[in-house]
Amino acid sequence: MAPEAIIEARGVEKSYLQPAGGKVEVIVGIDLAIHPGAIVALLGPSGSGKSTLLRILSGLAPPSSGEVLWHGKPLDGQIPNVAIVFQSFALFPWLTVLQNVEAPLEARGMHAMERHKRALRMLDTVGLDGFENAYPKELSGGMKQRVGFARALVVEPEVLFMDEPFSSLDVLTAENLRGELLELWLNRKMPASAIFIVTHNIEEAVLLADRIIVLGHNPGHIRTDFPVDLPHPRDRKARRFTTYVDYIYGVMTQPREEAPPLRLPKRARKERYQMLPHAFPGSIGGFLEVLAGIGGRDDLYHLAAELNMEVDELLPTVEAAALLGFAVLREGDVEITPEGKSFAEADILTRKTLFREAALKHVALLRHIDSSLRARSDHTLEKKLLQQMLSEHFTEGEVWRQLDTALDWGRYGEIFDYDAGTGRLMLPDVGTEAGG
Repeated sequence: MAPEAIIEARGVEKSYLQPAGGKVEVIVGIDLAIHPGAIVALLGPSGSGKSTLLRILSGLAPPSSGEVLWHGKPLDGQIPNVAIVFQSFALFPWLTVLQNVEAPLEARGMHAMERHKRALRMLDTVGLDGFENAYPKELSGGMKQRVGFARALVVEPEVLFMDEPFSSLDVLTAENLRGELLELWLNRKMPASAIFIVTHNIEEAVLLADRIIVLGHNPGHIRTDFPVDLPHPRDRKARRFTTYVDYIYGVMTQPREEAPPLRLPKRARKERYQMLPHAFPGSIGGFLEVLAGIGGRDDLYHLAAELNMEVDELLPTVEAAALLGFAVLREGDVEITPEGKSFAEADILTRKTLFREAALKHVALLRHIDSSLRARSDHTLEKKLLQQMLSEHFTEGEVWRQLDTALDWGRYGEIFDYDAGTGRLMLPDVGTEAGG
């Protein structure tokens, strides 16, 4: 069963009386619900009533007819626990960053010490630690909007409303802030249970939202409402992503036609992670040196005897070399490849480069980690997320062995760094805070 809606609109309409008589209908017949755990994006052409609907759902404006429910009860007279981030930042220029974030808490009568502590904590969350005493005129557009995020989130709203929050920013700053917002949401570092974002940017909606609503205009009404079945981080070039974008574009550019059903291409088969042999990179290198030194080929049992090892002891190292494309194992014989010979003869730094290239080419798990780190705004990834992902493929005990091996290989090849204290992976030489 779906969780109880936080906010629900039933037959909501909004109209305005004209001085000369008659009325102008802005939105009609709106039925929708906002449930916890979801980002909902609202799209529509200019004049379709997007901002009007946001104001009604957030309690800032009453509907002309219909009703808005807050946890199943009429919103009439209630002050819902929501916050809004505006396109224009709407900061008080005479207040410092810290005072701007404290302002809504002061309005609610919170004690000075408590609101100070909470505001500092939220500024740190959005990456503005150190700018507490700056004034808005000293900040870039992106930093001003971060203050807007902090001010909205500091009241710990159940629903965070956002009215085109990135549209007044330059392209790169907007992209960075979208990534940071998504990071906070996915890592559960924001108190909001749901986000409702009004946007005119189709790609932005598909990039962020779990559900998208598209309005028509004259008057505003819902033309289509559908879930976005894409995992995060989302690849803008993926076929399913572009299908969503093309579908929305088609709906919005053909306003007189009934919105067709959304037809998605079949989902590509999920990449299966290989079982990584539990071998250290140093052991792989030593094995390849020995193999290259005896002509590049030998019987596995004879080679194990020469190394004074049991075959079962040597086999993980041989399998690891084979997985990386450095060796080939055929009918009991192991043969070095040209790539393996180059690795065996290389110096220390070149070996790291060759290992990284081979790992990203042949090892699905390391390829996934690398792409995830590059897609995230702060270029970090929690180890526990990898643990959860691997639990779909391996037994509990094997999950930890796979993680340990992946960490050894990834750090050796300088695919990522790993901080055991925080349990986070990060791109080499990249801090945990995003810039700008």
